[in-house]
Amino acid sequence: MRESREAKRARARRIVSALKKAYPDARIALNFGTPLELLVATILSAQCTDERVNLVTPSLFARYASARDYACADAATLEQEVRSTGFYRAKTRSIIGMAKALVDEHGGEVPRTREALTALPGVGLKTANVILGNALGEPAIAVDTHVFRVSQRLGLARSDDPDEIHDQLVEVLPRHEWTRTTHLIQSHGRRCCVARKPRCPACPVRALCPWPGKSKIR
Repeated sequence: MRESREAKRARARRIVSALKKAYPDARIALNFGTPLELLVATILSAQCTDERVNLVTPSLFARYASARDYACADAATLEQEVRSTGFYRAKTRSIIGMAKALVDEHGGEVPRTREALTALPGVGLKTANVILGNALGEPAIAVDTHVFRVSQRLGLARSDDPDEIHDQLVEVLPRHEWTRTTHLIQSHGRRCCVARKPRCPACPVRALCPWPGKSKIR
């Protein structure tokens, strides 16, 4: 029997409540001090672990303090500084292009709307929502690989497109909880509902999860 939207919303609230108890320390994993720093760190985190990004950014943030600094950066030098995060040429182009747009169109400041953020080079919906939710105080769901996987296993969304997953999640999750829920689902995806061998017997939301592929107690 297909789950109604209201039933899904009620189940989602119970899932969020259980995850809060399981992961009271859930928070964004990237280290940052300003919206610009988080924007750069999030661009670097594409197909890279947050731990690796956090090793790279301290020296980067010390060298480049403003959008203008990044806009005027020597591309070859910046490439070497971010090389260990992977796809360093594309990430360097995105960072410099983003910074030039900030300087030219926003007075060097990170804009505060989703539309303005996604208009920046190298900034998609996920990156924009990371900034909104964690640096600008605006409720936002950021669909990374963990949110993409876990939300589908939990039956809260279903699509091959992360942006569609986002649109489905905003329909069932309480708006004031969007940012916190992103962190909770990410923590659950890292610690329990991992990609290859999920630890279903120890899952704090097992009873609320309809996924047919649950692992068994051995």
